[in-house]
Amino acid sequence: MTTLSFTRPSRFGAEEWDARVQLAAAYRIFAMLGWNELIYNHISLRVPGEPRHFLVNPFGLHYTEVTASNLVKVDVDGNIIGHSDWPINPAGFTFHGAIHATHPSAHCVIHVHTTPTMAVCCSEDGLSFTNFYAAHLWGKIAYHDFEGITVHRDEGARILASAGDKPVLLLRNHGPVAIGQTLPMAFSYMWVLQRACEVQLASSQLGKLRAIPEPVLEKCVRDALNFDPKYGAGADSFAALQRLVDRIDTGYRA
Repeated sequence: MTTLSFTRPSRFGAEEWDARVQLAAAYRIFAMLGWNELIYNHISLRVPGEPRHFLVNPFGLHYTEVTASNLVKVDVDGNIIGHSDWPINPAGFTFHGAIHATHPSAHCVIHVHTTPTMAVCCSEDGLSFTNFYAAHLWGKIAYHDFEGITVHRDEGARILASAGDKPVLLLRNHGPVAIGQTLPMAFSYMWVLQRACEVQLASSQLGKLRAIPEPVLEKCVRDALNFDPKYGAGADSFAALQRLVDRIDTGYRA
């Protein structure tokens, strides 16, 4: 496939445009992985140099229709900044806005409804630390009880309180949220969680799961490089997936 060249629109600064291209790539990656949910769910990313503004998908578009230029810029109160042909989904803004507004290091927030992660969110015991991938997340998981569809602003504060300083929040009976200092880092948390939940669902059919001793879990967390900024925090994996997307369709760069 021939890679097309796209020019940055003059209304966007260079840093914002780079962020837009990366976020649009993420939406295409999620679609490629089967992590999309019709026109719902969200990946939001803080605009570089604009701590009170972030980018989110236009409400009404499938993930394969999201492009760098049609991403919507909003402030932490849900107001659209500049022009947009599309609205945003208020159900997504409820906790994304609260997290972005409160945590300076929360540059990216991801929420999905994949079957394995939702199934674990629906289980009484939640994530089972009984497999390789789950071991990476020891001490990094928080939970929030289900309150219904997240359209009420006051729930945003309670979701935030539930998350605390944890990078992964499991909304019970609902789905997961991943928080990262970068988009690749948040993606890395979500990818590891997805794999942990897939293995948990598969292994649970075999009977009693074999527990991993707590000292070994702690060692796994110390040794894991997936989330360490010194080792890219998932940037290399994200770049590899973006190259795969580019082989399919570079239109997200427009």
